[in-house]
Amino acid sequence: MENSNQTQVTEFILDGLSRDRRTQLFLFVLFLLMYVITVFGNTALIGTVIASPKMHTPMYYFLCHLSFLDLFYSLSIIPKMLLDMVSVEGGRISLIGCMIQMCTCLFLGQTECILLAVMAYDRYIAICFPLRYTVIMSWKLCKNITVIVWLGSFLQTSLPIISQPPNFCHEKHINHFVCEILAVLKLACGNIHLFEKMIFFGSLFTLLVPFVFISGTYICIILSVLKIQSVDGRNKAFSTCASHLTVVCMFYGTSMTMYLGPIKNASEKHKYVTIIYGTITPMLNPLIYSLRNNEVKKYLKKLLPE
Repeated sequence: MENSNQTQVTEFILDGLSRDRRTQLFLFVLFLLMYVITVFGNTALIGTVIASPKMHTPMYYFLCHLSFLDLFYSLSIIPKMLLDMVSVEGGRISLIGCMIQMCTCLFLGQTECILLAVMAYDRYIAICFPLRYTVIMSWKLCKNITVIVWLGSFLQTSLPIISQPPNFCHEKHINHFVCEILAVLKLACGNIHLFEKMIFFGSLFTLLVPFVFISGTYICIILSVLKIQSVDGRNKAFSTCASHLTVVCMFYGTSMTMYLGPIKNASEKHKYVTIIYGTITPMLNPLIYSLRNNEVKKYLKKLLPE
């Protein structure tokens, strides 16, 4: 009888952000605008880096990967959310579709966490060891790091769920606008202790450890920059790191408030936190890097008509 109950759920219903039609219309226009800005901003940034030979450096190489992550993270969330807002049937999603979306979001989110730490290390080497930068951050090392980050994130996030998916009973309503793992696992029946441990230790590895590492690298960077005699030199060094530090604070700040805690404490406010790191941050990242990066601004001015 228990096994029969556990196999009855074949689809879920995403409750979304609001059930009021006027509110949904307003949110549809708002998120559609955000999605257009996200796609255009990240695509333009990737195209700018590829087209400008001066930007073929490790820093911009990792920045391209960050924009690629933001682009597909938004793609995995916003189009489905927009469709649900105008759909007569509401936010229906199949069990398989929900698992795919959940794994995709976990995979891309964890990859971005580790990539931000790699970018901090790149800035640390560039500022603290400028004469050895090209030797240490060789293209071979950068490409190897990229493969390890992408492949390692996939193996840690997706394989455990694919190999042992959770069982679900009668409840079908997910109090969220996306199949976010904390909201989904609240509906799981049976023992989810394994998934709780996976999320906890995974969060320690992908959130807390990289954040501590990034904090340590920036302490070293600040101490090194303060030794620079030239005011222009200090300002240039700080400007190089300001964009990355802004993105780190936005992404890690919101993510740690959600995932460094037990699943049972997941509440409705988490879906509003998801908006910040899942939709707003991918939109702002290319704007932050473009507005604060002189190389990007110079190249974009060349593309724009007089």
